This record gives sequence, structure tokens and C-alpha cells, in this order.
Amino acid sequence: MRPLIVTEFVSLDGVYEEHSPWRAPYDPDDGPFKRDELFASGALLLGRTTYEGFAAYWPTATGAFADRMNALPKYVATSRPGPLGWNATALGPDVVAIVQALKAQPGGPLLVYGSGTLAQTLLRHGLVDELRLMVFPVVVGHGKRIFDTLEHLPLTLLATRALGAGVLLLTYGPARP
Repeated sequence: MRPLIVTEFVSLDGVYEEHSPWRAPYDPDDGPFKRDELFASGALLLGRTTYEGFAAYWPTATGAFADRMNALPKYVATSRPGPLGWNATALGPDVVAIVQALKAQPGGPLLVYGSGTLAQTLLRHGLVDELRLMVFPVVVGHGKRIFDTLEHLPLTLLATRALGAGVLLLTYGPARP
């Protein structure tokens, strides 16, 4: 069974999306962690908003990271009809069942970048094998929080790593009894 990994940029107070800029600039070509993570993955799972942002940027980007991003198959949680393009397939109405089927297939890890609503759904249904939080040293105070829709989610800390500029990578897995 292939693992499902969620990676989120979050503030100290758990905000992952807010319209004013709060994150320090982050260049994936400068970040060995993001590079290693992307190159180890077998496919991307994306929410519609993240997909649209990525699809507008990555197809014209250059370099090894962009080449890998463009080559990977992408599965998108969307209810909008019509073709997606950029090597992407819509997950369909039963996201949970389809992701369970994708996890059962052979291949490298399924990687969720951003896509907070999708990440929350996957966490709620116990489909996430690793939750990687890149915690930026800022309190935003308002915005969408990664755990707002989750009531009880026991996790086990698997690893910590300093990424520079005060950013910490906290890797969690589901708590096992």
C-alpha cells in the first residue's frame, strides 16, 4: 500500500491560508527537503484551488523541480465539470473511496501539497500516513486553520527538523493504540 503524505505551510497558530502575505519567500530549488519529497513521490493529490494555482505556474517553469512537478500524475478534488489538463484527473464525487483505491495501487507515495480542505477530509477519514507541517515563526491571528474542522486527531511526533529562517518541519503520524 502506498503511503499518503500531507505537507502544509502553517503559521505558529495553525493558519495555512490568509490573503495577506505572512510566509517568508520559499524557493523549492533552495530547499533539499521539498526537492527530496517531490522526487520520492509517485503522484500529487491536490484541491481545486491549489491545482489551479500550480497549473498556472508550473507548466512554464524550468529546472529539475519543475520538470518533476510537470511529469507527475495529478489527482484533483473538484466538483467543477470539464477537462483539467496538466496531466491531471478529477477524483470524482467520492474522494474518500477513490483515494483509498489509489493508496491500494502500487507506486510511490501520494503527496498532498497545500489543499487545506482536501487535507482536512483525508485526515478526518484516517487516510493520512504522514502529516508534515512546515511551521513558520509568525502568529497570523486570523485565516483558515488546518485543524479547524477536526475535533479529535491523536498524532505521534515522528521527526523534527530545522529548515532555516526559523522554520521547523514537524512530521507526525497517526497515533496507534
